[in-house]
Amino acid sequence: MTRSCDLYHGNWIHDPLGPLYTNNTCPVITQMQNCQGNGRPDQDYENWRWKPFQCDIPRFDPRKFLELMRGKTLAFIGDSVARNQMESMLCILWQVETPKNRGNRNMQRYYFRSASVMIVRIWSSWLVKQTSEPFDYAPAGVDKLHLDAPDTKLMEYIPNFDVVVLSSGHWFAKQSVYILNNEIVGGQLWWPDKSKQMKVNNIQAYGISVETILTALAKHPTYKGLTIVRSYSPDHYEGGAWNTGGSCTGKVKPLALGELVENEYTNTMHEQQVTGFNRAMEKATNQSKLKLMDITKVFQYRHDGHPGPYRSPDPNKITKRGPDGRPPPQDCLHWCMPGPVDTWNELVLEIIKREYEGGSAS
Repeated sequence: MTRSCDLYHGNWIHDPLGPLYTNNTCPVITQMQNCQGNGRPDQDYENWRWKPFQCDIPRFDPRKFLELMRGKTLAFIGDSVARNQMESMLCILWQVETPKNRGNRNMQRYYFRSASVMIVRIWSSWLVKQTSEPFDYAPAGVDKLHLDAPDTKLMEYIPNFDVVVLSSGHWFAKQSVYILNNEIVGGQLWWPDKSKQMKVNNIQAYGISVETILTALAKHPTYKGLTIVRSYSPDHYEGGAWNTGGSCTGKVKPLALGELVENEYTNTMHEQQVTGFNRAMEKATNQSKLKLMDITKVFQYRHDGHPGPYRSPDPNKITKRGPDGRPPPQDCLHWCMPGPVDTWNELVLEIIKREYEGGSAS
């Protein structure tokens, strides 16, 4: 496959070979993503692969990956969707080698001895500096986001990483205060003075945060790695949001071409992220590389790939509102494992191949 192939335009095709691992052959799947272990009755959502129009993406070869990454560290940084992707990568690699857990309080670390490869995860909800202390008229307890400052803990570790995969966006729906140039400029689910207009809403705040973290990486004096920005991961809540009764029950196969109903919020978040990415690219001064892994549209078709009500081993799955009107506890944001999320790591491998093999992938 050549560098000219567009990885992000194609369609989902049925793959009878099935997944690269099962929920029984990987010990690190978070319970909420273990859909088969939690009683999901259908399994065909595991049997689809992404096929770009211009080329094929080969099945992930764990040995090839470890050899390409020999002596290097891959870090997944961001929110719980970053964790979802990191665990998928571990599950795939686990099929050929059991890693040593070298994690500590600051980061999860798994070491694959055969090729001296480290897989790391660092939690950073927003990727920018976050504090909970009082600031101006914003009280203690509410998260304050300094949109123009990267997450300081994260920046300490960055020079140690060879490949970084970033994941962010969904926490901008949560309550927070936005600070720019040491001034409160907006907030999400927080704005005490309704007579005064906010300068920055949560969608704009997301775009600013992306530009901030990527610019910090692209100008870091000692970071020389490959930064892969995985684009905004779509959710598929219908009939409400995650906390107001939204569900994805009964989705058993991908949407066909032409069936997709565009999600305006997802598209707008994606646009903000791409804008932030492009602005950071213009400011880059170091030897690191920035790549956009543009999966948003591709994964809008995979409404079947989420845990939905199968997010716990409770046999009494709640799929409808109760008599008291309470919504069902569904997860239509994270991805079943195995499932579509494994494709993200196949794409990561393709990007790494292009980087380390001089432009072609077999």
